[in-house]
Amino acid sequence: MITKKRKLANAKVDSNKAYSLKEASTLVKEINTTKFDSSVDLHIKLGVDPKKADQAIRGTVSLPHGTGKTKKVLVLCTPDKEEAAKSAGADYVGLDEFITKIEGGWTDVDVIIATPSVMPKIGKLGKVLGPRNLMPNPKTGTVTNDVAGAITEVKGGKIAFKVDKVGIIHASIGRVSFSADKIAENSQELINALLKLKPSSAKGTYLKGVSMASTMSPGILIDTKSVSN
Repeated sequence: MITKKRKLANAKVDSNKAYSLKEASTLVKEINTTKFDSSVDLHIKLGVDPKKADQAIRGTVSLPHGTGKTKKVLVLCTPDKEEAAKSAGADYVGLDEFITKIEGGWTDVDVIIATPSVMPKIGKLGKVLGPRNLMPNPKTGTVTNDVAGAITEVKGGKIAFKVDKVGIIHASIGRVSFSADKIAENSQELINALLKLKPSSAKGTYLKGVSMASTMSPGILIDTKSVSN
């Protein structure tokens, strides 16, 4: 059953119109129906074949205004790195005890950072961490000896993105409490990062479709011309 609030929200969005990024960033605030500070998400359809290694787009981007969410960070490291990780604000720090917890199904964190020396021990956790996009990876800066720097970046608004099997990137870029300008600027920063990663082997239109939505609100179609300058 569609609620009265959702009907009103639906009525404000023209499903046949592609809005500019600025218009969408204003509208997503107007049509929010939740009482909590909803996440604002971008869904970006890319003209790539994720089965081809060079087109399996993934990377990181530091959003200028952060995500509005404090991320819980686990650092897996040797004892000599523990103090630096704790001082930089890691929520959990250790190694063997957390490997055991993860093997038991515990994944109550947003990001896992690991030092290169412990990666052989962590490899076996791929089945648990891989599907949740939590596996540390050098490409996303989560396998590093500079654990303090990595924690600072994650806590400051650095997000990781990865194309799914049908060629779509899903990413949270802020909250409805953000100003429309901040939503637009964070969105553009993510899109710019994706444009830079366009593989030379991808043929045809690269940025096929962009939509924005907050939690439980209708999606807003964005005119790709307004974001691909």
